Amino acid sequence: MTESTDEGAEAVVAGDEGQATADASGQAVVVAFGQTMKTLRGRAGLEREEFGRRIGYSASTVASYEQGRRIPSAGTIQRADEVLDAGGLLTVWKEQVERAQYPVFFQGMATLEKEAIELLSYDALMVKGLLQTEEYMRALLAMRRPVLDHETIEQRVVARLARQSIFDRQPSPLLSFVMDESVLRHRYGGKGIVRGQLEHLLLIGQKRNVEIQVMPTDCEDNAGVNGPFTVVTRRDGKKFVYVEAQSTSTLQTDPEQTALAAARYGIIRSQALTPRESLEFIERLLREL
Repeated sequence: MTESTDEGAEAVVAGDEGQATADASGQAVVVAFGQTMKTLRGRAGLEREEFGRRIGYSASTVASYEQGRRIPSAGTIQRADEVLDAGGLLTVWKEQVERAQYPVFFQGMATLEKEAIELLSYDALMVKGLLQTEEYMRALLAMRRPVLDHETIEQRVVARLARQSIFDRQPSPLLSFVMDESVLRHRYGGKGIVRGQLEHLLLIGQKRNVEIQVMPTDCEDNAGVNGPFTVVTRRDGKKFVYVEAQSTSTLQTDPEQTALAAARYGIIRSQALTPRESLEFIERLLREL
C-alpha cells in the first residue's frame, strides 16, 4: 500500500503501535478539552448539576465530558461555550474534538466525507458504516476482538450516526454503494437486527441521490475480487481512494491510481444488479427472514 498526503485529508497507514500512539493523542485532546470546560465552569460558579441542566445533560454526563470519558457533539460544545460565556475558548476545540471521536485510521476519510460531491463504495464484508442502523452498528462493535469498552462503543456509535448527515446535505452529493449478496445474508446480531438493517437499506435506496446495488453470489464476473474500497471526489474535483483492513488504512491520492479505482468501480457497478433489481432483491431477502 502507498501512503500519500493532501491538503484537507491525511493518509494514514497504522499498525498496532501506530494506532496506540495516535489514539492516545486523540484521547489527550478530549482530556484537555474537558479540563478547559471544567475550569471555565468553575470560574462561572456553576455546579455540574446546574451547568448540565443549562446545556441539556445530567451532572454525570458533564463529569464524563470533563474527565475525557465521553466526547461532546459540536452542538454541545457550542451550547457550553454560550452558557459559560467563554467567548470561543470552547468552540475553538470543535474540529479537534470531532476528529478525536474517530479511530485514527479513519480520521482522514471522515474529513473527506464532509467535503464529498461523489462517493462510490464497494463492500464485501459488512454493510457500509454510512448505511448502518444503530442496532447493526452496536452488534458489529460488540463482536470486535480485542473487546471494546462501553465508552468506546458509545463514542463510535455517535460518530457513525453523525456521519449519516451526508444523505441530507445540500447540495446533495452523489452516493453509490455496491455490496456483495453475502453482506446482506450475514445475520449479524440476529434476525431482528438484520431485518431492521434491510428495511433501512430500502428506505435509503429510494433517495434520489443514492444508488444501492447488489453483487449476486452467482455472478460469474466481479472486478471487485481485490476487496472493498471507496472512491471519493472532493469539491475541487480531486479524487481519493480509501482502503481499510484490520484497523489499518490507506488514503491514496495518486491521479493514476484514483482514476483506475474509479474505472474499476464502474465495471463493478455494471456487473451488479441494477438499483431497481437490487431493491427487489432486498425485498425478497426480507420475506425470507
